[in-house]
Amino acid sequence: MQKVSFYAGDAEVHGVLQEQYDTLKAHRIRPALVICPGGAYQWRSPREKDSVAFEFLSMGYQVFIAEYSVGDKAKEYRPLRELAEAVRTIRSRHEEWHIDPGKIAVLGFSAGGHLAASLGTFWNDPELDLGADSRPDAMILCYPVISMKEFAHEESVRHVTGDDPVLKDKLHLPDHVSSDFPPTFLWHGGEDTSVPPENSLMLAVKLKQCRVPFEYHLFETGVHGISTCTQEVESPDEVCRQWVSLCKTWINRRFKYVP
Repeated sequence: MQKVSFYAGDAEVHGVLQEQYDTLKAHRIRPALVICPGGAYQWRSPREKDSVAFEFLSMGYQVFIAEYSVGDKAKEYRPLRELAEAVRTIRSRHEEWHIDPGKIAVLGFSAGGHLAASLGTFWNDPELDLGADSRPDAMILCYPVISMKEFAHEESVRHVTGDDPVLKDKLHLPDHVSSDFPPTFLWHGGEDTSVPPENSLMLAVKLKQCRVPFEYHLFETGVHGISTCTQEVESPDEVCRQWVSLCKTWINRRFKYVP
């Protein structure tokens, strides 16, 4: 494995890359995944970093973790601009890092899911001017914050908007999702009281209306912040654990990739 790091604005992005061996010709060029951990835009949860990265590294993906701005630095679209720059950088360095530039996915948990979904929503917004190269080719959203209004996670709203009503309207994603949103895998735990499942349901309905390809799973069990649903992250849940294998099947089919 090779470790790389780069800055996207104020965000440090850490990558773990598969080594390239002359004797293994099947996967010289690989898909890539950018992970956005959750944490209410106040911090970045450790349980939604390495455990997730290892799952996709085991499939042969090139994996990156985005340490985007949080707390007082989360306002004024700063995390969104950082994530957009991270995707642009990965795409621009695809030859160096043996990445297929047309197979870059972004995965986000909770507030990180809102960040990821914001990039899927606003990558071509003329006001923000994030650049066409910032568009992810696929999106994986895990118990994401989607609403800034009803069923909102108030702590996330406060940190990312500063309670600015204009930002609240802009970052209430159901009002802005269009047919340009990337294909999406979406899941939520039914026992989540921190970020209610209505958040992901709102997005699923909007994606259906916009005819965006998506797969959605709402599990009967599952509280908030359970990541890969194993003992390693201290949140074992054999029901919600299924999201990992379901997601792997979905993303590999979407990317026409055989690990």
